[in-house]
Amino acid sequence: MIDEIIDLKKEQIASANRPRYKYSIAARILFLAMDIVTGRKSTLSKAKLLETLACIPYREWEIRQYIRMTRRYRNQEFVNWADAILKWGRAAQDNEYMHLLVMNEKMKEDGIKDAWYLFPFIPYFMVLSYIPLSRMLALFSIRRAFLFMAEFEDHAEHVYAQFVSENPEWDEQPVKNELVKTYADVDTWGDVFRRVGLDERDHRNNCFAACGKPEYIFKYEGMPSSNDLFY
Repeated sequence: MIDEIIDLKKEQIASANRPRYKYSIAARILFLAMDIVTGRKSTLSKAKLLETLACIPYREWEIRQYIRMTRRYRNQEFVNWADAILKWGRAAQDNEYMHLLVMNEKMKEDGIKDAWYLFPFIPYFMVLSYIPLSRMLALFSIRRAFLFMAEFEDHAEHVYAQFVSENPEWDEQPVKNELVKTYADVDTWGDVFRRVGLDERDHRNNCFAACGKPEYIFKYEGMPSSNDLFY
């Protein structure tokens, strides 16, 4: 198991200590809007909203790649590249959705109710607002779309690293939930959230590689080469 190879605590500290990427104005506006709606403090409800939005760009990339593959099917090199993006996007969507399920299981275990902003109107509005932005970026500049998502994932990685630091009691809470165990076979909830943070780093790395900025890739010890999609 990959989680037996990686020192999750060490990597969480590395994430927390690494300077954030210098975010674009658009990314800063998105993060500010989330803080205005949810508050600056990290909470499980806020994490659920973050994971709900995280799936959207990957879906939009998938739609774009199908269109382009159909138009340029004679170009095998291009088709291979587009197919790699499709597979990456599907895997990332599944991973972000699993994060959402994990957050929900933690809230059920702790008896925490959804915050007011998770009731239908607010998340629907945010999703419906985020879809056009993601679609526009995917249609007009796929590399800019990759870079924007790299910013999103860089932000998410730092959020989870800080979130674990703010909740040291999670390292004393054993994981008994079978659904969560299928995601990460670790002993404590602290390590579950550390694993989520590393998933965001993987997504971030792939986005930076795909947009032509490999200098921002931040790997970790023990990462198998099979996890490297673009770098």
